[in-house]
Amino acid sequence: MPPPTENRRMLAFYGAFCLFLSTVELAIPKPLPFMRLGLANLPILMALRLHRPRFILSLALLKVLGQGLVGGTFFSYIFLFSAAGSLASALVMLGLHLLAGERFSLLGIGISGALASNLAQIFLARFFLLGRGAWLIAPPFLVIGGVAGFLLGAFAEKMWDSSVWLKTRGVP
Repeated sequence: MPPPTENRRMLAFYGAFCLFLSTVELAIPKPLPFMRLGLANLPILMALRLHRPRFILSLALLKVLGQGLVGGTFFSYIFLFSAAGSLASALVMLGLHLLAGERFSLLGIGISGALASNLAQIFLARFFLLGRGAWLIAPPFLVIGGVAGFLLGAFAEKMWDSSVWLKTRGVP
């Protein structure tokens, strides 16, 4: 296990990467205010194989708070949707990684995390915004989320296989 100062540096690095990707994602048009592609989950996917659960959960919390500040949604329902989706996604991705380890690819973990995020947001939309109409947006929402999770997971898997930086982190 790296010394605490190294963990703090890595948390800052991954957190900054999350915020950068969140900022990039703000430029992408959204059909619904709380709908995002999940680009900022890439650092969480990459950190899964390198860090302990506490680190991953800290990173997810840092991501949620940073997205709220960067996006200007910190005191809005959009923040609640984003936080619920991000935390559901992080918990599912972490759980799958802990249960299956390397037997479950980053591709599968990315898809599962995206779908968990979407389901959490649809659940909130059902009870706070759209009522029963939330189920009408569910199919396209889940398809878009599944495709985005697939692409993000595929990119993470490719990055994991080819990154010299990750190989120097002491991981086989």
